[in-house]
Amino acid sequence: MSTANLTRAETAARSAAVTVRSYRVELDISGAPDNSEPGFATSTTVEFDSGTSETWIDFLGPEVRSVTVNGEAVDIEFDGARIALRGLRASNTVVIGAVGAYSRSGEGLHRFHDPVDGRTYLYTQYEPSDARRVFACFEQPDMKAPFTFVVTAPAGWEVVSNRPAALHHVDDTRQVVEFSPTLPISTYITAIVAGPYHRVESIWSRDDLTVPIGVLCRASLAQYLDADAIVEVTKQGLDFFAEHFDYPYPWGKYDQVFVPEYNLGAMENPGCVTFTEAYVFRGAATAAQYEGRANTILHEMAHMWFGDLVTMVWWDDLWLKESFADFMGALASVEATEWTDAWVAFANRRKAWAYSQDQLPTTHPIVADIVDLEAAKLNFDGITYAKGASVLKQLVAYVGRDAFFEGARRYFREHAFGNTTLADLLAELSASSGRDLGAWAQAWLQTTGVSTLTLEGGDDVRGYEIVQSDPRPHRLAVGLYDFDDAGDLVRRDRVELDVVAERTPVDLSPAALRLLNDGDLTYAKVRLDAGSLATVERSLDRVVDPLARGLIWSALWNATRDGELAPERYLTMARAFAPSEPNMALLTAVLANASFAIGHYLPTEARDRWRREWLETCWTAMQEAESGSGGQLAWARAAAAAAVVDDRHAADIRAILDGGRPGPDGLRLDPDLRWALWTALSATGHADPETLDVELVRDDTASGRTAQLRALAARPDPEVKARAWTSALEDTALSNDHLDAVIAGFRAGERRDLIAGYDDAYFAAIRGVWAQRSIEIARRIVLGLFPASDSVDSVDSWLAANVDAPGALCRLVTEQRDHLARDLRIRATWS
Repeated sequence: MSTANLTRAETAARSAAVTVRSYRVELDISGAPDNSEPGFATSTTVEFDSGTSETWIDFLGPEVRSVTVNGEAVDIEFDGARIALRGLRASNTVVIGAVGAYSRSGEGLHRFHDPVDGRTYLYTQYEPSDARRVFACFEQPDMKAPFTFVVTAPAGWEVVSNRPAALHHVDDTRQVVEFSPTLPISTYITAIVAGPYHRVESIWSRDDLTVPIGVLCRASLAQYLDADAIVEVTKQGLDFFAEHFDYPYPWGKYDQVFVPEYNLGAMENPGCVTFTEAYVFRGAATAAQYEGRANTILHEMAHMWFGDLVTMVWWDDLWLKESFADFMGALASVEATEWTDAWVAFANRRKAWAYSQDQLPTTHPIVADIVDLEAAKLNFDGITYAKGASVLKQLVAYVGRDAFFEGARRYFREHAFGNTTLADLLAELSASSGRDLGAWAQAWLQTTGVSTLTLEGGDDVRGYEIVQSDPRPHRLAVGLYDFDDAGDLVRRDRVELDVVAERTPVDLSPAALRLLNDGDLTYAKVRLDAGSLATVERSLDRVVDPLARGLIWSALWNATRDGELAPERYLTMARAFAPSEPNMALLTAVLANASFAIGHYLPTEARDRWRREWLETCWTAMQEAESGSGGQLAWARAAAAAAVVDDRHAADIRAILDGGRPGPDGLRLDPDLRWALWTALSATGHADPETLDVELVRDDTASGRTAQLRALAARPDPEVKARAWTSALEDTALSNDHLDAVIAGFRAGERRDLIAGYDDAYFAAIRGVWAQRSIEIARRIVLGLFPASDSVDSVDSWLAANVDAPGALCRLVTEQRDHLARDLRIRATWS
């Protein structure tokens, strides 16, 4: 195992022996605009107490130039990941001079050159363990300390960190910015952002506290930045958390920076939150996109308390921050913003992620067993986020809202600027609620899997019973829905009960639709009984309540994924009811699921027919949708996706793009939609490189160049696929986004006739990829190029022959095998 892959045991021993008092980190990024400069000077001065004579400090970079221990220069012992520190005293000052490398993978200090104006932008991204790519440090969350950052940068740049600037010196070409020391924080949430960013400022005040707010993006995106809307949600969130947490926002300022080529949705660096610039909409956006952005803003804001103020000891308890932030993001959206239906998207989309993850052979408890950093990197998943948030929603109902928030407030006060485990949180919640939460934690936090709830009986002989697989304790409701005088399906009655055993009797009156888990009170898959399914197949569009519709769509999709509902029945309902679905989050999910079902779950003969029929459905719905509506935009995007595998509308698409005929009235052909349509033409052989070059002149931006890479690699030509394959595996100059584009183009069109020949090469390459590339880049290659073959034989052979492969790599391959096996199983069931 590489020494870069820190283990839980060795880091626990290090934090027991070493207590960090402070860091001073000096970075010289003044040469960043010169693309020929691969690295930057970095210096760390760390003061710490030690109960051992030797330890190590972490660094990932091309060169360590000097190590000074307590004023004396010492020999450099650096293995590429760890710098040995020997001859330590009770109190120590260590100074390390090194060279860090600018990143193109989104890990560490990422450098981006904007093709629009030639300007250079930098930002850091560390979680879980990439601060060591920028400065030498004790890279583990339980070794908190104050940080002072000193940055030398080109004059005229914005330079932002966790704290405001304390000193600022500028000459003709350079500036030196020294920031105020932070409060004690973990290495992974420190941050530096630098470049000619566009900045919008505001202020939030409450009582005696005033918080400066900044919203930043690249200068070339400034025209698209709706800063007022972002600031409004930010202020609403600060109000909400101030009221409910009763712990003043502790980080001084609140900058939010939208950055390019970002691996995540966002990162909760205190005082300097970073977001993907995909949230800066270059064209039209649906309500679901704005709602999603608001949710992410609030999710990250919740982290200022859950995660930043109080941090987990080790990555086992990652859920202590992510589950809470996921839950709080939805709750604050509903109660503090215009997005009052946020629980609908949570129930239908967020929990779908959890249900899928929880059925994999690699599923894990919410409180996971994370033995090392590679395992930690892969645990930012549907269990840690969405299942954990679902379970917290149950917990709030179980202990009561007031007790829950009082427990949170006690938790913040007791453990501020410290580190915790599950036991610490349960102690505060138990104290505030008067309940022993040990059994609850055992049932929900320390077990795996998802229960499936089914309603049985109801005939003349026997009453109804709720039957659950994998029994757990649930508090849930059964909604009884009937048609009203207007023909709408509305809830007439609701029965709440506790379900613990495998079978639980329930007294229900007759109803056209009986909906288990009405209100989404628990974490479980539900099935529709035969009578309710018949009602839904006729009248899903008559269900008035969006949360009920969301739960129904979720039940239908889970039954399809589990092979219990024929994919063609799901597709028939999607075709019938999606055009009238008013909730954009639900519509977006149904469109994605329908496309996925066609590509993965249908036998070949049915797949070819449904590709045609689904494209016609999308094309017609796009034409008939309300002019300029979010629904029209969603259907246009779905039509573009469907046209990647069927070219019957290629001439129409080309005429619209060339201006030979108008598109649907009110539909804005923004750059992203145009590139989606060009990719469809390219994948079906109706666009050549020269045409795509002309489109790039029209949109010669970072997004445009990435989109053109994807479209070029999508062409159905064996030589094109060969170049894309080689590029994905061997071109280390590709950025994270460009790598994704090449892989997406390689797979576009689902042309197994063109790419099946690479299956063996994939399995021959992935161990080398894992060993040679960063984990983020390796993960994208392993997942993106996994063969969609007609058998699991090749992957089984690889797993059998590679039992000694790194655990994180085996996990990814095992999960992809399970997805493929599910596809094949469902196809066989309904062929």
